[in-house]
Amino acid sequence: MFPPREVSQTATDRRPARRLARLGAWALVATAIPLAPVVAPSAAADDCPDAEVVFARGTDEPAGMGRVGDALVDALRQQTPGMVVRAYAVNYKATITQRHGGEGAKDAINHIKSTVAECPGTKIVLGGYSQGASVVNIVAGFNGVNWGDPLPAQYVKNVAAVVTFGNVADRTGGPPPTQNSPLSPKALDLCNPNDPICHAGPGNDWDGHTEGYVPFYTDRAATFVANALMAGVTHARPGFGAEQPSYGPQLGYGQLPGPQQPGYGSNSPLYSPALPGPAPVTPSTPAPQYGSALI
Repeated sequence: MFPPREVSQTATDRRPARRLARLGAWALVATAIPLAPVVAPSAAADDCPDAEVVFARGTDEPAGMGRVGDALVDALRQQTPGMVVRAYAVNYKATITQRHGGEGAKDAINHIKSTVAECPGTKIVLGGYSQGASVVNIVAGFNGVNWGDPLPAQYVKNVAAVVTFGNVADRTGGPPPTQNSPLSPKALDLCNPNDPICHAGPGNDWDGHTEGYVPFYTDRAATFVANALMAGVTHARPGFGAEQPSYGPQLGYGQLPGPQQPGYGSNSPLYSPALPGPAPVTPSTPAPQYGSALI
């Protein structure tokens, strides 16, 4: 048996001192090594869509995009596979008095500004139906019903396309594509020839305004917007992007469903440039029956 080793009190007292000395040395080393700042990934950049449809609904429709706006976004997403398309419903009171269009224009402009600040690469699509088209007239600087200031000039480049349906400007200031606005070259204006809101003349019926835009015109508008979004995109798909001839003003808009009125059809000045791609087929059967819609 070995006798127990005796440890002096002096050695015992030095152990805490050694531990403290080692900890101090490690602290000096740690402070001497430069640490790279920890940068969190940008959540905003990851959440940015390829495009955003800013749409103003029609009179008395419940809050949201409205029937025409929903149909436009649905058709656009079908025609742009692989692209992320977000929708924003303009926040305004779409009452029968039509006194809040200026408020809607301010909301749309403020939203566009915030989107551009967070997602500068996102392409904006501006759209509106009925009273919502009047909201778009203000934002885009189109003549017609104007109760507010237009989108500041520095944001015009972020707008890829403008589409309006049942726009009263057709009867007041002229169709948006023909007006003197920076956004006129990017605009498509669609008026059902039986819609009394945008068409002056015989043959008008209120159903032409409430039931005459989904799906025929919303599908055509989606094609127009899809081509605008795909312009300059290298991964073109058939009928879009690089494989598509350059888009420019062209006369004619093709045969429209329903009775044709003088001043409408292939030579009508009230329609925007013809859409690229295959020419529309002239309906040989009665116009499709559309469901009911609010103003």
